[in-house]
Amino acid sequence: MTRWKELLVEIEKIEEKYGSSLRNPVSDIEIKKMNHSIQEKLGNIVLPESYIEFLKIMNGLDFNGLVIYGVDKMLLDKEVDEDIHGFIETNEIWYENDWQKQYVFFGDSDTAWYCYDQKENVYVELDKPSGTFIQSFESFDFMLSNAFETTLL
Repeated sequence: MTRWKELLVEIEKIEEKYGSSLRNPVSDIEIKKMNHSIQEKLGNIVLPESYIEFLKIMNGLDFNGLVIYGVDKMLLDKEVDEDIHGFIETNEIWYENDWQKQYVFFGDSDTAWYCYDQKENVYVELDKPSGTFIQSFESFDFMLSNAFETTLL
């Protein structure tokens, strides 16, 4: 089992302690709609398999200041009664600043952005809001694990 999945179990236990739960997973059809919409609105972005795997477990995460983006509400087959930071709409917001267009944003916290740097072909953590490089990761899995570990401290 990948590290982030183990950490997600810990997050789920904490959520349950407070009477909350993780979000529902998304379907293959919703992921296809998301991919199509990404191509239309953001360009040629290929989502990592492990991010798709995360979405099939839960549609985004909002926990202790960490937000991992999910499938946008407009692409979901069922209406949901919670705020979802959609992958497409959030990237569109960050892309209002030209320098940020080299990144694909997967999530953020109070102090960091978790992204893929399209120029350097590497996953990175950037300082928010300066965009200063903090660290790089060899994969989406390692980046997500690090984000979960940081928020669980």
